[in-house]
Amino acid sequence: MSTKVRWALVALVLVVASAVAFWPREDAAPQAAPTPVKTGLPSCARAGAGPSSVQGLTATCLADGAPFDVRKAFAGPVLVNVWATWCAPCQDELPVLSRYAAEPGATPVVELAVDSDQSTAIAMLTDLKVNLPSLLDRDGSVRRALKVPDTLPASYLVDSQGNVRFVSQPRVFKSVADVAAAVGR
Repeated sequence: MSTKVRWALVALVLVVASAVAFWPREDAAPQAAPTPVKTGLPSCARAGAGPSSVQGLTATCLADGAPFDVRKAFAGPVLVNVWATWCAPCQDELPVLSRYAAEPGATPVVELAVDSDQSTAIAMLTDLKVNLPSLLDRDGSVRRALKVPDTLPASYLVDSQGNVRFVSQPRVFKSVADVAAAVGR
């Protein structure tokens, strides 16, 4: 085969490839919106407005995967518990908080996962059988606003006026009585 024939074949292949690449096509069907996550966790919604320190901040509600106004989730009175999937004491404390929240007259509890990804946080709550309203602080903005210490877990009481108080005694709840005593102070 001569060099001219080879170049002619190469040119023909390039022309056909270009035609195929640039040939007008019908628009593809529009992609459906992603299906919301269904986790079985309760909604993050609460009546009222929470502390001004979290004004304008959003976190992901783990119940449905949607962005949620943190101030609405932290409307007091409420006990806010900050945890992470890598935190061993958190794994012990989360079921205690769930049992406390199920008690008659208990102050509502809202969970805030930090430094964790959504699927791992949901899996951990499911494995521990924790069924509390839960948020995920993807960007750390809520953690910074609450001035959460490096050592987790950390809990905060928010009163009906939006005042936030760090719970220092005990730092880790080991029993329902521990939670009730801290909330009662």
